[in-house]
Amino acid sequence: MQQPVTLRLGDIRPGRNPRKYFDPSKMAEMIESVRTQGIIQPVLVRPLEDGSHELVAGERRVRAARQAHGDDYAMPVVIRPMDEFTARSLALVENIQRDDMAPSEEAVAGAEIVGLCQGDRDEAARQIGWSRSMLDSRLALMNCSASVLEALNTRTIKLGHAELFAAFTKEQQDKILPVVVKEGHTVADLKSVLERAACSLNAAIFDKSDCAGCQHNSAAQAEMFGESIGTGNCTNRNCYNEKTEKQLDATAAGLRDEFQTVRIVRPGDNHTRIQLVADGAKGVGVEQAKACYGCQSFGAAVSGLPDSLGKVYKGQCFDTVCNMKKVAARIKSEKPETPAAKAAASSGSSKASSAAAGDKPSAAAPEATAVAESDRVKTYRVALWRKALRREVSQDPALARRYLLAIVATGQARSIEAGPLNTIWERLIDGKPPVGDFGKAAGAAAALDADNEARLMIAVTMSAIQGVDVPYLTSMCRHHKLDLTKHWKLDKEFLELVTKSEMKVVADELGLRKAMGDDFRKVFAKSKSEVIAALLSVDGFDYTGKVLKVLKF
Repeated sequence: MQQPVTLRLGDIRPGRNPRKYFDPSKMAEMIESVRTQGIIQPVLVRPLEDGSHELVAGERRVRAARQAHGDDYAMPVVIRPMDEFTARSLALVENIQRDDMAPSEEAVAGAEIVGLCQGDRDEAARQIGWSRSMLDSRLALMNCSASVLEALNTRTIKLGHAELFAAFTKEQQDKILPVVVKEGHTVADLKSVLERAACSLNAAIFDKSDCAGCQHNSAAQAEMFGESIGTGNCTNRNCYNEKTEKQLDATAAGLRDEFQTVRIVRPGDNHTRIQLVADGAKGVGVEQAKACYGCQSFGAAVSGLPDSLGKVYKGQCFDTVCNMKKVAARIKSEKPETPAAKAAASSGSSKASSAAAGDKPSAAAPEATAVAESDRVKTYRVALWRKALRREVSQDPALARRYLLAIVATGQARSIEAGPLNTIWERLIDGKPPVGDFGKAAGAAAALDADNEARLMIAVTMSAIQGVDVPYLTSMCRHHKLDLTKHWKLDKEFLELVTKSEMKVVADELGLRKAMGDDFRKVFAKSKSEVIAALLSVDGFDYTGKVLKVLKF
């Protein structure tokens, strides 16, 4: 365990505390305690690149010490090296596990932890120490308007009120809230209104043809709130929600040909996605953005939120931690070198002389622009390797014998199946192989001429290549220096495995975008099948000799 040391309090930078409210009476008690006894339990800080330290956990103690002793106080700390994202996670979990956080603050912190867990709510609940139902109920508060959250924080309304308000649009919440507060309506009162009048048919995203004559279609308003909610509501919430969910699912399904990941986002999913951009303060850089288009975390979001129900947001990154790291790397690569860095780099090399002249360092090398290695692409790739290697080995009997000996000698004889050999046997020798009769089989083999014996040996090698596991197959391909350009060119089978956004990566890598010129953008506005047809029929483009990185071993 790391031993605590002390740092000047004024030299500790503020961290990312999700807590916004500190009870004045409790803080006063802590300040008085610190004034007489000092800080007993050290706070947690992390070192930064510039030599300073940032607070990770212990803000109440820092505030109390500053009030009691000022910035020159020798603050006991534990210094633990960690990256920004580990620090954020620790700060969130440390605060959320305390019992005096407001529900709204718990909601914000919980949503951030869900984002750090890439949308996995079960894992987020485990890290926090909550049940899944507890997490979901807190995350639902993320759909509350600012005025409702403020009313909850000040105890003007109860938590039950806020959870019900979350089902309304924010505009409706702000209209209903004053009525609830002024007239002192209970949670049960609000629930009654929600059940009877919150499902606006005007805002419904599904086909409402069947709703016109439905007995649950009522323009009558809840007397309690007059015109606060609006007219034309469905009073059968279960039916309304079921139709809404089906429409959300249908919208999402229609996007899966275009994007690797498509998700319906709910209240509390605030930090599970971010718009992917190349430029600006939150940009990952142009080259990195191209790589991101082929990532499994790139896609589209369908809103399940009351204020934007059914809306589609394309170009989303669903790995926000990775996105933040890429943004940070881009920003770091664009910073000019410090004098100290230039001095350290000046060792007489040409690179050092360039740095001394004040040039900016070159941007960090972007990740390879490639199609994501989905299970479907991996299956296609391995099948291609086996087929290509078998084809080349089948043309050289001597090579087939050497490879077969190597396969057996390295313990891979178990990968040989009798099927391919038996097929050739039946073709060369009249009748099926004598199963279980070694003598008869040996006699038949002895009667073979040299050519037919070589064919059978090749068949055994082909069977082995087909049966070896993927790591072993990869080593065989590398040893053989298998040239895939002789065995593959872009085809419909491969393109049907990837999304439209990944097809743009394919087009960039093979040179199709440049060959298509101005037609490229027009083509990608069409359906997936039309895009495939267009990519496979570019006039004057030579498809041979070009292999995608994702298919290489």
